[in-house]
Amino acid sequence: MTKQTILGRVAQLARANVNALLDQAEDPQKMIDQLIRDYTGNIGEAETAVADTIGNLRLQEQDHAEDVAAAAEWGGKAAAASRKADELRGAGDAAEGDRFDNLAKIALGRQLQSEKEARTAEPIIASQNEMVDKLKTGLDQMKAKLAQLQAKRDELVARSRSAHARNTMLDAVKNIDVLDPTSELGRFEDKVRREEARATGKQELAASSLDAQFESLDSLTDAAEIDARLAQLKSTAR
Repeated sequence: MTKQTILGRVAQLARANVNALLDQAEDPQKMIDQLIRDYTGNIGEAETAVADTIGNLRLQEQDHAEDVAAAAEWGGKAAAASRKADELRGAGDAAEGDRFDNLAKIALGRQLQSEKEARTAEPIIASQNEMVDKLKTGLDQMKAKLAQLQAKRDELVARSRSAHARNTMLDAVKNIDVLDPTSELGRFEDKVRREEARATGKQELAASSLDAQFESLDSLTDAAEIDARLAQLKSTAR
């Protein structure tokens, strides 16, 4: 993956709206886990890209510094050769003066070449510095986004566990609801009431039978009393 591609990917992920992504997800926790994996992988790629870019930048800066130094050095050699040529001509040695002027020209040519190379490298170095700054900024944003994702995941997991625990508790409470007429306890209570009613009925029935027996006994006693009184009347009449 090229540095430009990584930079685009870093910028895209850094701008991503996590909440919007989660709202569209069927399983937010799985979505967050996937995003965390994506962010972690892209952060690793971005860190490699930043390291490579910084390494290349330092090499280019070193080459640029060497070109600048070389230009200054060749400029000094050209000036020294030119002064020597002037001295030789002043001493009447025109041929040696010309030779040193030619050396000065060669040195000036090398100076010009070094300056061109330095100028050519300058916009590249500036571009690389800009690239490094953008990658570093995007990398920092991605790390902050990753921390946000991890916190969001922990929050969702905690909320999911809490909701599950609440539902389990409510289901348990519903199952033991004594006011629920369809519950086992309600049916048992109805059975007890029916048993109690049956016992009450038997008790009343037993009481009715006993009363009837006492009423029969009372009737027999009255009949005996009548017979006794009749016998007494008859004996008195004699």
